[in-house]
Amino acid sequence: MVVPTVTLTHLNRADGSATYTHNGYSIIGAVNGPIEVQRRDELPEEAAIEVNLRPAAGVGSPRERHLETLVHNTLRSIILTQSIPRTLVQITLQVRSLPEEDSTAGINTSLSLLPHLLHTALLALLSASIPLSTTLTSVMVAQPASPSSALLSPTANQLLRAKPIRSVHVFAFSGKRKMLLSESEGSFSYEDWNEACQMAEETCCGEDDSEDQGGIKLDVEGDAMEIDAQAEAESLDKWLRSVVKRKVEHEQRWRSAT
Repeated sequence: MVVPTVTLTHLNRADGSATYTHNGYSIIGAVNGPIEVQRRDELPEEAAIEVNLRPAAGVGSPRERHLETLVHNTLRSIILTQSIPRTLVQITLQVRSLPEEDSTAGINTSLSLLPHLLHTALLALLSASIPLSTTLTSVMVAQPASPSSALLSPTANQLLRAKPIRSVHVFAFSGKRKMLLSESEGSFSYEDWNEACQMAEETCCGEDDSEDQGGIKLDVEGDAMEIDAQAEAESLDKWLRSVVKRKVEHEQRWRSAT
């Protein structure tokens, strides 16, 4: 699977930022925090989390509010909110573009967008150095109505060619292989769901003895970091670990310069 293209820490007015591009989807994420929170929203023993999703065109709808809730609940399970009490972590996600075939692919647009939103938000949190208990990776699995194999992280073109789509599943796993999110749409049996879950877990977490793959390069003209999308990743977790590793190396460059 080809890894996404990501640029980190490129917005000057945000504590952390990331631009994520994959399979025709492009999203900008910005994180501000920990910042002062209004008294009515203050939590005495943990931080409050606010997620704002802006669509590519028009104003937000109940679909965006539903996605905000899913992203919020998933991120709350990995952010160490108790280490920064009485503060606010504000996450803003702006959808830049969607695949042209997305509207005719015949699937729930919310589910097709959800993995990309989770990855963008996580990378922006890493850019802002927000304390996390673990990382997460997410993937979508689509099962066509015809007796064919399930589609793993399909493009809009692949979904269009495989119409009609019987069911769509989105899973998110932590770095410790713990399931953080499971959302499904359509008609399916438990065996179908279990097959999709196993495919997603293998893609997100990979094998314990797999080698690191994927790539990352530093922007020589500034502080932004750009992920090499041409590299092949054996698992999303290995790719994400390489991003974290390179981010730390990038921030520690001053040590080698002294």
